[in-house]
Amino acid sequence: MSAAVAAQATQAFPKAVLFDLDGTLLDSAPDMLAVANLMRAQHGLAPMPLDDLRAHVSKGSRAMLGAAFPHVDASERDGWVQQFLDLYERELGLHGAPFDGVEPMLAALEAAGRPWGIVTNKPEYLARKLMPLLGWETRCAVLIGGDTLAVRKPDPLPLTVAAQHIGIDPADCVYVGDDERDILAARGAGMASVVALWGYRLAEDDPIAWRGDVLIDAPSDLIEAGAWPATR
Repeated sequence: MSAAVAAQATQAFPKAVLFDLDGTLLDSAPDMLAVANLMRAQHGLAPMPLDDLRAHVSKGSRAMLGAAFPHVDASERDGWVQQFLDLYERELGLHGAPFDGVEPMLAALEAAGRPWGIVTNKPEYLARKLMPLLGWETRCAVLIGGDTLAVRKPDPLPLTVAAQHIGIDPADCVYVGDDERDILAARGAGMASVVALWGYRLAEDDPIAWRGDVLIDAPSDLIEAGAWPATR
């Protein structure tokens, strides 16, 4: 590749990229399954298979509890959320890992001099505990959790605050996520968006209907600068 072509390819990357965490960068479903099955065992229930929980991971702890205990009233399950989070803190990073292709994709952004960060609805303290386990504590330019601000996705404020933190205009950023709330937040923040088709979705979810700027099958596809949506 000539120097001119290489420079053009580098310029095609967004100025900054923000990512959802669970279901986008991190395949955390195995960690969540361990938690769900610990709780099911406490209630005398057999372990559930990963496929029965996986689609619910991006929806949060209440949705996962609903999948693990569909026979229990939602108001009762709400009282189990803190136990779920406490057990998850114990299982953090023990079973899951970044999705295949995530590390090369992040390395491509870094090689192009593009900062990247995380905006997740996971509680901030849990997301921050994950960073050194993944080797991302010094690489991630900004981390906004679900309780960092008074609102969370699909509200756009966490994305705009993350962009302000890294000093890049939202219109020059791209947000990558696997849930409709991610795409709604990006649109509200004035960011281009990538729908991560490799993530967690319910059978009834229609990612085309979310109207993201591009739909991408695998993280490795984003190693190519031309795969990213155009920003302003």
